[in-house]
Amino acid sequence: MSYIRMWVHLVFATKNRAPLLSREIRYKVQEHIIQNCKEKSIYLQAVNGYTDHIHCLISLGKEQSIAKIAQLIKGESSFWINKHKLANSQFTWQDDYFAVSVSESVLPRVIDYIKNQEQHHAKKSFDDEIREFEKIYGFLWNKN
Repeated sequence: MSYIRMWVHLVFATKNRAPLLSREIRYKVQEHIIQNCKEKSIYLQAVNGYTDHIHCLISLGKEQSIAKIAQLIKGESSFWINKHKLANSQFTWQDDYFAVSVSESVLPRVIDYIKNQEQHHAKKSFDDEIREFEKIYGFLWNKN
């Protein structure tokens, strides 16, 4: 039997980073993402976000890729948001996403970080967070 434990911190934003995810909508979307991940055998350890983005902590299975997981979560959740008319207009996620591996040793810290997004963004904007990620991980995120 294969054993794989590969943690990925996945972050994706609303199209044009529009602040469409009010607390009420965000909680509904997060609950839906949790259910959808269970149905698709995606091991989701933590999910949370803010008005314009979502963070997920996922452990990849042996036949799963980051691209496929991102597609399943983003595509299905935007379909569900539109089906239930949770946005005033057509809802879409930004095409791009951010994904980095997470070491087992820092897992509790990443889980706390994801769970405390509202408090985190009371002090730091998503733009500041992106600039910090860009500096730490050495990449440029398309902000559209």
